Amino acid sequence: MIEVIIADDHTLMREGLRRILEDARDFEIVGEGWDGASTLALVRSRDAKVLVLDLSMPGRSGVDLIKQIKEEKPALRLLVLTMHAEQQYAVRAFKAGASGYLTKESASTELVGAVRKVATGGVYISMRMAEHFAQSLNEPADALPHQRLSDREFEVFRRIAAGQTISEIAQSLCVSAKTVSTYKIRILDKMQLPHEAALVRYALNHKLLDDEDNP
Repeated sequence: MIEVIIADDHTLMREGLRRILEDARDFEIVGEGWDGASTLALVRSRDAKVLVLDLSMPGRSGVDLIKQIKEEKPALRLLVLTMHAEQQYAVRAFKAGASGYLTKESASTELVGAVRKVATGGVYISMRMAEHFAQSLNEPADALPHQRLSDREFEVFRRIAAGQTISEIAQSLCVSAKTVSTYKIRILDKMQLPHEAALVRYALNHKLLDDEDNP
């Protein structure tokens, strides 16, 4: 049996993922997380082979969470499950330590194969994401503005674009409001954007937000 932890902030999504895996009969769901804190607690307390991880949950999430999990549990295989089909998210997730990247729209048909692949030491990427990677090969070599951001800057950028306040971001990332404000200034400078409204428009134009995050 392949022991699996499922982490997603939507109950229906967790139930659907559990049903798909349990129907395959060679998986055992050993825990379900709904935010960064509960997921970390499960990772620390349960023996699992694979963590199916939503990239955008309340509290600590995304690349920052992947890095911490891999530092604490380097043998745990991470399959990222997300709404984000933009290749920049996948690149950052793999660099942080993920072993697979699957869009939620592909989960019903690809989840079982993806979990099996990463559990046996392989790397998995969904067909849709592979197409995005292939298309990116024809793009100009110069990086897009958001690709110049560090992982933490990118996370702050995404949260600002989703409508979170400075204090909300600070609480989620466990840093001071002053630190978040500094990140915001740095982000606007790196991306050469004049103000926060332009940052939001950029995120929408480049499809960098989940539908549920759109302000």
